[in-house]
Amino acid sequence: MEQSQNRQTNLYKSHTELKARMGEFGGWDMPIQYSGILSEVAAVRNQSGVFDVSHMGRVYLSGPDSHPLMNMLVTSPVRNMDTLQAKYGLICNGNGGVIDDTIYYKTSKDEYLIIPNAGNRSDVISWIQATNSNHFQDSVNILDRTEDTTMLAVQGPQSESILSHLIALHNNQPLSDLGFFRAATGIFEDATLFLGRTGYTGEDGFELIIDNCYAQQLWDSLISNKVAPCGLGSRDVLRLEAALPLYGHELDINTSPVEAALHRFIKKRTSFIGSEVIHKQLERGTNKTLIGLSVDGKSAPRQGYPIIQNGTPIGVITSGSYSPTLDISIALGYVSTVQYIEGVDLELDIRGKILPANLANTPFYKRGA
Repeated sequence: MEQSQNRQTNLYKSHTELKARMGEFGGWDMPIQYSGILSEVAAVRNQSGVFDVSHMGRVYLSGPDSHPLMNMLVTSPVRNMDTLQAKYGLICNGNGGVIDDTIYYKTSKDEYLIIPNAGNRSDVISWIQATNSNHFQDSVNILDRTEDTTMLAVQGPQSESILSHLIALHNNQPLSDLGFFRAATGIFEDATLFLGRTGYTGEDGFELIIDNCYAQQLWDSLISNKVAPCGLGSRDVLRLEAALPLYGHELDINTSPVEAALHRFIKKRTSFIGSEVIHKQLERGTNKTLIGLSVDGKSAPRQGYPIIQNGTPIGVITSGSYSPTLDISIALGYVSTVQYIEGVDLELDIRGKILPANLANTPFYKRGA
């Protein structure tokens, strides 16, 4: 068998021992599923699941100029961030196109941690380096710790209870006191780790970063505490149910945050790279917009399938799947704002079969609703 040329996470052997079906994602060999996508989705929605998300980047920016550099890079500024607070924002080019979407943390007074998507890590680092060089004379230290740390996402309603028995936060803070999009440092066995109350599933949960040498022990402890191992297949269904965008589907270099209906993550009257174009779009509108759709039954629309109105294609699906939580098929897609007529029925061309589609409010699934 030809050896894979893809990167492998520190837990690759554990995934294969658990009989995970592996596949390539963002240049990494990653677990796609273990017991099955449906059972893994159910575990996260009802109990707790753990994902190896070490393919995501972990890039630290430090120094006094890290503040103005971050404000230049992201659509949601850092000037009012508390230490150990997290935010979601987008990194854009001068034309307003999305280079990446990211969660970022203020880890200390003069340090930030950015989590790029796996396939965009090198582009994001290059963009940060160029901005640092052009505007700040390379005064900000940039440290990529992706390769020497492991990142796990523990997601689901039982995650807090399980992690409370495994991890002691510094200052003896109860894990239950850690708010959404807040972070902390803690101790697992003899290891210091970083964790944020963040995730990509629409459930309560935590993302943990730990040095590679302790990762196996943490993974084994989670599995022995009945946390279900989950792969990227279920993660994709979960994020779609929560209507969270995926780079390469809803987001790309030719799409702006306004077109992607991410207005709430754009700070008005704030200057950042691409803000001139993006602020004009907020005022004048765009030629396309992202919408949510649902289809009765299990005929799942997929990326690239046409969205039809009055017999004419007016858009295209970016992501679609059967939703086991809702027992319907759901999709996100772009439609032309020029062609789309509000109130007129929509249809989808699913493998040559024309099916009626319903305009749906997003997120499709909302915790506690």
